[in-house]
Amino acid sequence: MNIVEYTEFLVKSIAKDADLVKVSSYETDDALTIDIMVPESAMGSVMGKNGRNIKAIRTLVYAYGYLHKSQKLQINIDTF
Repeated sequence: MNIVEYTEFLVKSIAKDADLVKVSSYETDDALTIDIMVPESAMGSVMGKNGRNIKAIRTLVYAYGYLHKSQKLQINIDTF
């Protein structure tokens, strides 16, 4: 399982409309950027109260990247 699949697994585990969640990635010169797109109706459950859920997701993904010796990571989340 690569880091994008792991991120998708985490987000789909807590999102209301898990089928609509899309996770993609692209590389820049110094970092791997992971884009998470969720429906507006699921944004509340993904963000959590005071951003706790998304902070936990970021922490887990960064730890996964560290353990697998990944390059620098950046995570973006947006709605559609």
